[in-house]
Amino acid sequence: MTNALDNQYQPSKIEQAIYQRWESNNNFAAREAENAYCIMIPPPNVTGSLHMGHAFQDTIMDLLTRYHRMKGDQTLWQVGTDHAGIATQMVVERRLAADGISRHDLGREKFIDKVWEWKAESGGTITKQLRRMGAAIDWSRERFTMDDGLSAAVQEVFIKLYQEDLIYRGKRLVNWDPVLHTAVSDLEVESAEENGHLWHLRYPLSDAPDQFLIVATTRPETMLGDSAVAVHPEDERYQHLIGKTIDLPLTSRRIPVIADEYVDPEFGSGCVKITPAHDFNDYDVGKRHDLEIINILDKNAAIDLPNSPYHGLDRYVARKKIVADFEVAGLLERIDDHKLMVPRGDRSGSVIEPYLTDQWYVRVEPLAKEAIKVVEDGDIKFVPENWQNTYFEWMRNIEDWCISRQIWWGHRVPAWYDQHDNIYVAASLEEAQQQAGPQAELRQDTDVLDTWFSSALWPFSTLGWPDNTPELDKYYPTNVLVTGFDIIFFWVARMVMFGLKFTGKVPFKEVYIHGLVRDQEGQKMSKSKGNVLDPIDLIDGIDLETLVAKRTHGLMQPKMAAKIEKATRKQFPDGIAAFGTDALRFTFASQATLGRDIRFDLARVEGYRNFCNKLWNASRYVLMNTSEHDCGQSGDEYELSLADRWIISRLQQVEQDVTAKLESYRFDQVAQSLYSFVWDEYCSWYVELTKTVLNDGNASAEQLRGTRRTLVRVLETTLRLLHPIMPFISEEIWQQVKTLAACKGETIMDCDFPVADISKVDQAALDEMHWVQAVITGVRNVRGEMNISPSKALPILLEGADQNAVDYLQRNRGYLTKFGRFESIDILPQGESTPESATALVDEMRVLIPLGSFIDAAAEIKRLTKDLEKAERDIAGVKGRLSNSAFVDKAPEAVIAKAKKQLADAESAKRLLLEQIDRMQQFLTT
Repeated sequence: MTNALDNQYQPSKIEQAIYQRWESNNNFAAREAENAYCIMIPPPNVTGSLHMGHAFQDTIMDLLTRYHRMKGDQTLWQVGTDHAGIATQMVVERRLAADGISRHDLGREKFIDKVWEWKAESGGTITKQLRRMGAAIDWSRERFTMDDGLSAAVQEVFIKLYQEDLIYRGKRLVNWDPVLHTAVSDLEVESAEENGHLWHLRYPLSDAPDQFLIVATTRPETMLGDSAVAVHPEDERYQHLIGKTIDLPLTSRRIPVIADEYVDPEFGSGCVKITPAHDFNDYDVGKRHDLEIINILDKNAAIDLPNSPYHGLDRYVARKKIVADFEVAGLLERIDDHKLMVPRGDRSGSVIEPYLTDQWYVRVEPLAKEAIKVVEDGDIKFVPENWQNTYFEWMRNIEDWCISRQIWWGHRVPAWYDQHDNIYVAASLEEAQQQAGPQAELRQDTDVLDTWFSSALWPFSTLGWPDNTPELDKYYPTNVLVTGFDIIFFWVARMVMFGLKFTGKVPFKEVYIHGLVRDQEGQKMSKSKGNVLDPIDLIDGIDLETLVAKRTHGLMQPKMAAKIEKATRKQFPDGIAAFGTDALRFTFASQATLGRDIRFDLARVEGYRNFCNKLWNASRYVLMNTSEHDCGQSGDEYELSLADRWIISRLQQVEQDVTAKLESYRFDQVAQSLYSFVWDEYCSWYVELTKTVLNDGNASAEQLRGTRRTLVRVLETTLRLLHPIMPFISEEIWQQVKTLAACKGETIMDCDFPVADISKVDQAALDEMHWVQAVITGVRNVRGEMNISPSKALPILLEGADQNAVDYLQRNRGYLTKFGRFESIDILPQGESTPESATALVDEMRVLIPLGSFIDAAAEIKRLTKDLEKAERDIAGVKGRLSNSAFVDKAPEAVIAKAKKQLADAESAKRLLLEQIDRMQQFLTT
């Protein structure tokens, strides 16, 4: 068998081919098993393309899916996309506008046909990109929130909630987009600080027109809808005015002065104008005091007061005229510059208006009670646990949910109106007609439902509900939801409420909340900032010409572009910085802490691309030295070296650690453990140590067989450990080593995830190899710090060696002299004077490098002094803990004993270092 791995690791040559093979062979389909494991993908918008947040989140979900598949679970990662009502409608409307057509020219039905045409042509971008991320998804089960099954589920839920009086139609305040002419959710509103003004207006008292209350406002045009002026009930300045009225300027109305604790007496004059129809806080005040609610705007945010001189004016034109009229009337106190948070629609960019309209609402308080209880009882657990507090805070102060939108694309509200505006909710016009009677002339509601409404049904509707399907029985409740903290309110809570209501079960058992991906400086990624990275660019590569164009057109920050350019010129001679999927996924895993933010650092992707190279090259070495050789497949006897026994022991420990960290969602620690084992132990130590056996002409067949067997089996097991994070490189290499490691199966995906066998942990081998490594590393450190050439063979003496050290030296002299580049290594005879030497400490033993022309005694004193300072810091730290009564009284006995040993070791090290520094100083004076 020849080495089939290319000389160089090139992900572009392997990744897409591997994925296509997996998909065509139906490898992602769930295998029958006793235990089921299911994750629901947060459905990305059908208009969307993969961004860094998606790529991070999908890596975590795929990692978990692959891990549980290898554990033997029947896994389903349910995929699908959201119809994204407003976003999709805007995309199609822009396409029509390019041809001079509006949706109103087409009419509703023909426009919807155009949307479906667009979806068929262009709606699969993000699912194609999911494939590039290596997503192990059974694509035959892909769903869409507007497909027939999910649409039927949405309709059934709406009708049942209406019948139980949990859905109603009412006039309330909503976020209104005056460009899109629809209500929007809080998530679709982006507030940012902008420069504005604070207008201070004089409102004259009705019984004393020469006296005024001064109110401050950032939206003077809304004064036309004022219903009161509020003061704090304990504000002594205004208590005598409570209950009186003012003459509202520019109108013919009188409004009361009321007392409400909402008012902050320290802000401005302590008087607040109350406009219930155009401010959410004012709306609540208005309800408490039964104030008149006056809507002054139309759907375009123009003044809608037919008897007013401002009627028909745009809100900002009206603002200028109203301010001017106040000034003419002598009622403008002053104007201050003011920074304020301005809410804008994330799609239109228009300033959002609080607006009073008729909308459909879900009465959520009855649903929220059970949703709170299941988290309190532990039926649903948040990871990290603190996010349940965010969940509780919202659920315990929950407002009714506005579910209607004034657009055409989406699930149309299944409600009809007769000529008297009576409402009939039904699954079809025929059913509504039966309710209304033959004389009724029915018209269907033109609104559609908020996309979050259908998403709230996602965990069970995608599995076939309302039908009692085998998938629903097998996979529901799902195991874990992976999502960001920003949609705990909008999605997580609503899925819990609807899941409990319609299935009687929680929709998932755990909620893993991850942080949001930001740039290296902690800034939110956005196109306007030019700090957006396209995951596909990082995977497939971006040529320097495109990079320059992005930088030139402001699509990428110069700093970000410079980093990519540096990596490209350094590592990719063809001018394309292609890091590959595995390096990007490993980066995401390494940054999957339990924190709130993820600062994405391009340098880490470059580092993990090097990690892939390291694994690839080590695998080539293994194949070159094991292919066409006996690697233990035949079952013949073999002999294991110290290095073999050590790496097998370490593998068991790593397996145990990785599994524990996966189960507790510490993916960052999984990545750290695997990286350290592969790079620092398997590649840097074990692979090198095998050369002493494989290149030894005197090695026995059993020794050769043992080393080759260990090489391939540890590599094969490591590939299985890596597979959930790095699916492509692990598959490519595994296909080459599976026969040598006596494995069966078509793909690594179908292999078992490694399970630690603690009986294989050879503590004696671990201790002995630790000693060997410590001696070699100690000398290497001295070389580096004293600038001694790595190629120079050094005579080494061991002082203070106990019997274990003597035995270790006897058995490992070959390892030591070869890898340490030692001229010789001997025990300093007891009683013999210690030569002037550079020193490295290995526990109580000193590794001595006798001084000669190649050693700078002054440099050695400097190095030893640094070690001494560290030892003194360690002593101070441990003494501080041991002198703390709170620690001593509460810490377990084993912990205290460990601290005492640390103190003794540090004090011993200090003593030895002081002796060596003294010796070096004497050497300088001779």
